[in-house]
Amino acid sequence: MQINNSLSPEKKTFASRIRNSFAQLPLLAWLCGVLGAVLLERYLGDPLTELLGLPKIPALFGAVTILKKPQLIPGTVAFLFLIYAVPILVIPRLFGSILNRLVGRLFHLSPAMSVAIHLGLLYLILSLWADVSGYRLLTLKLTLIAIIVTLSLNVINGYMGEFSCSHPGFLALGAYTASVFTLFFFVDDKVFGAAFLPKFLGPFLFPIALILGGIVAAIGAIAIAIPSFRTRGDYLAIISLAFMFIVKSIIENLEFVRGPRGLSSQPNYVDLPTVFIWTVAAVWIINNFVRSTTGKALNAVRDDEMAADAMTVNTRRTKIVAFLFAAFWAGVAGGLFAHVLRYVNPGTFSIQKLAEVLAMVYFGGLNSVYGSIVGAVSLSLLGEALRPLEIFKWIIIPLLLILVMIFRPTGLIAFKDFDVMKLISPKEKS
Repeated sequence: MQINNSLSPEKKTFASRIRNSFAQLPLLAWLCGVLGAVLLERYLGDPLTELLGLPKIPALFGAVTILKKPQLIPGTVAFLFLIYAVPILVIPRLFGSILNRLVGRLFHLSPAMSVAIHLGLLYLILSLWADVSGYRLLTLKLTLIAIIVTLSLNVINGYMGEFSCSHPGFLALGAYTASVFTLFFFVDDKVFGAAFLPKFLGPFLFPIALILGGIVAAIGAIAIAIPSFRTRGDYLAIISLAFMFIVKSIIENLEFVRGPRGLSSQPNYVDLPTVFIWTVAAVWIINNFVRSTTGKALNAVRDDEMAADAMTVNTRRTKIVAFLFAAFWAGVAGGLFAHVLRYVNPGTFSIQKLAEVLAMVYFGGLNSVYGSIVGAVSLSLLGEALRPLEIFKWIIIPLLLILVMIFRPTGLIAFKDFDVMKLISPKEKS
């Protein structure tokens, strides 16, 4: 017992030193480390793959390559270590103190400028990483859209404490509304005829299509909110699930949107900057919403609706506002989704899409913007990485979710505020 007691503090001290040394590094240092990694991959990736006997640069951190050809595991691991692990660990340690002082000056001079620099560096990293292949670019776009969808659903299922199954319906309304708008006004289409407006105006008016898709989704949410919020219990889940099937069935029977055949030929307006800007806007606006007075009222309603009502919180109005707000952003995400794939059909917004979105919310963490981002990114990339396993992918991912639900019932990062100012502020040395 005495030996264990004497060794334990030393182990804890060593571990705490390592932890503190990395904790003192600002976010800018880590971003510089990742930037160094993607630059290294861009300029030295091809020669290194030839040297290691790899057919090409690993698309998603080597997972797809390893699953397809296990004999390439040593080369893939060596590639990831040299290209990613070394610069990400070394660069922040080498320049951490310098960057910490730089962040301190920027932060005290202008927090807005500091935010802009961090976002600009993040976008540069993502664009360089995605520029390696079209597959990476498509995966990145869909992952950013998944962040918007997960955040919007977390407003209802996390912050409001209800259980909604209507998000695929909102996605469908946004996707079809935005698609009809762009196809009718800016595309010579066999369904809608000649373009109504000059085509060069399309990219400039595309935000109107997304906002219109969000508004239509919010109007559809009223059909759920008015009857379901007059009741208590699980009625919202039942009504919202019915709403999802109703929307899907209506679209399948509307011939002017080609019914079950779906709409195609959407204009290519959604490049990486567009998705990135809309994702940043969604994170910022949704984070401000959940931290506002309405967001605090949502938490009060979730914890004890009767007590919140007794404290003069208009519980029904608060829930309806939050529900419409979440539906709006789901509609915007649907419009982006339709124009990324440039094809959309009712079958896309089925029970499987609902399962994917719910998994992202509960895997990442309830009542947390951090959790929504982590859940959307991790499950989106995991789903793509496990694609070579085909049917076995749908065994591994549910098992992972079951383990999370057993050991972390509220998700990986639950009930944690997302404070941008703390995230980009300089780290004080202990």
